[in-house]
Amino acid sequence: MAVAPTGDARALDESKYPDWTGQWGRFVVRGLPGQPSFDQTKPWGPGQQAPLTPEYQKVLENSMADQAKGGQGNYPTYTCLSPGMPRIMTPYGMMEMLITPDTTHVLLEHVHDSRRIYTDGRDWPTNVTPTLQGYSIGKWLDTDGDGRYDTLEVETRNMRGPRAFDASGMPLHSDNKTIVKERIHLDPANPNVMLNEITTIDSSLTRPWTVTKRYGRDPKEELIWTEENCAEGNGHVEIRGQGYFLSAEGDLMPSRKSQEPPDLRYFTETGK
Repeated sequence: MAVAPTGDARALDESKYPDWTGQWGRFVVRGLPGQPSFDQTKPWGPGQQAPLTPEYQKVLENSMADQAKGGQGNYPTYTCLSPGMPRIMTPYGMMEMLITPDTTHVLLEHVHDSRRIYTDGRDWPTNVTPTLQGYSIGKWLDTDGDGRYDTLEVETRNMRGPRAFDASGMPLHSDNKTIVKERIHLDPANPNVMLNEITTIDSSLTRPWTVTKRYGRDPKEELIWTEENCAEGNGHVEIRGQGYFLSAEGDLMPSRKSQEPPDLRYFTETGK
């Protein structure tokens, strides 16, 4: 069991907690087109069959129509902005879970989206600035009564936008009143599979949407944490809400046909 430093001197009693050490990666379902989807068993975008309201179904349709023309639609993460919750838990890279007496840390290599899940019994704060990751409070459960915790129940609030469920731009509501509930535990049939039942409660949905994500680890694999720097080499540039590209030579390029250039009022023509 990996033990991370904590704010107090208490040591972690490993006998009370599950073994979540190692590198965890999302399960990939072969044959599904597009980028990683929120529900791993279904294609991204419309194929998710998310219970979107008519208004937000239209947002998704408009987003994908814009992407078909070379734009980015309702997809804010293309500039390496954090995807926020709950999409953070669709890890593009490897994930590590570090358990301490008061906090469980979720460390993600891609975009470096670390989460802190507080398990010290605190109540919801009243003066916290909303973030893309939100504020998470968890509770450990011993569901089989064997004296060892096996399940972590988590609730996340205090999120801000912009956020989307996946790269199609499937939207979360702009009111940012999202509540995300998670139930994380190992698969009883395979201790090297982690299950995360995620329920999203959001005004963009007609009802709470529950998806179970699966992550896997290889206990025999040597732990090597490679750098995944999203911003390095990213050719996307956003100016006043418009997406452009940088060429290999570093020149600004349009991302779609007949796209107007950005405002160049602070630049002068070469040689003048």
